[in-house]
Amino acid sequence: MKVDLHIHTSYSDGAFSPEKIVDTAVDVGLGAIAITDHDNVLSFDIAREYAKDKPIEILPGVEINTLYKGYEVHILGYFMDLNNNDFQKLIKAQQQARIKQTKEIIALLAKKEGIRITFESITNQVAKGGSIGRPHLAKAITNAGGTLSVIDAYNKYINDNSSVYVQRKTVTPFDAVEVIYDAGGIPVFAHPFDVDIADQLTKEMMNFGLRGLEAYHRKHSPAIIEYFSTLAEKYGLIITGGSDFHAPNPNNGNIIMGKNFVPDWIYDELMKEKRRMELAR
Repeated sequence: MKVDLHIHTSYSDGAFSPEKIVDTAVDVGLGAIAITDHDNVLSFDIAREYAKDKPIEILPGVEINTLYKGYEVHILGYFMDLNNNDFQKLIKAQQQARIKQTKEIIALLAKKEGIRITFESITNQVAKGGSIGRPHLAKAITNAGGTLSVIDAYNKYINDNSSVYVQRKTVTPFDAVEVIYDAGGIPVFAHPFDVDIADQLTKEMMNFGLRGLEAYHRKHSPAIIEYFSTLAEKYGLIITGGSDFHAPNPNNGNIIMGKNFVPDWIYDELMKEKRRMELAR
C-alpha cells in the first residue's frame, strides 16, 4: 500500500485544508496518510471524519519542533493517545511559545525597522487554533511592504543574525520523544539529514524512547536514504518516510509525492512497531 507519513495542512504551515489533503491523497492513489502538523493535532479528527467513506486510512500524527545545542530538531509522533495529559500539556506549551515569539518579533519589527504588522495578519493565515510560525511571519512582513519577497523576509529578519528575531523557547528533542512514547506513540527523528550530529543524537534519544528514523524524505538523496536506513538497522529502529508536503510544487506534477518514493513496506513496518509497543505495555 502506498503511503505518505509526513503531511502538513492549514492547521500549521500547509496550504491545503485537511479535507483537500484527503481528496488529493485519494486522487494520487495513496492508501494511508499521516497528517503531521507542527505542534498541533486539530486536523486529525477533521480528516478522519471526512475520510470515513473514502478508500484511505488516516493515521494520527504530529511534528514537534524542538531545539538542542543550536540545532532545530523535529520529532514526528505516530499513534500516541491524543488526549494523554502530558501530550496535551506539551502541545499547549508549544502553542504558547509560538504566540510569545511572534508577538515579540512583531514589537521589534515596529520599534527597530518601522515595519508594522498585526498579530491577526499572521493568525489569519492558519485555520482557527492552528500553529503560527516563521512562514506566516515572513508572508505578513512581505504583505506589509517590509520586503519584496518572502525569501527577503527570511534573509533580513527571520534568522538568528537579525536584531528583530527572537528564538522560540521550545522543548528539547528528548522531552518530545519521551512525551510521545509515554503517550503510547512511536517517536521518529524527522529528516535527520538536517542535523549534522544526527548519529550521536539518535543514540541519545533512544534512551528516551526514540523508535524510528525518517530515512525517506523528499530532500534525501538515494545515498542519504541508504545511510539512515543502515543507521536505523544498526540501532534496531524502524524506517519511516514521507513527502513533508506543504504546498503544490510547480516543478513537480505530483502534488503529494509520497506515492512515488516511499516503499510499500514502510506502512507494514510502522504497523508492526505499533503492535509491538502495544504488547509491551
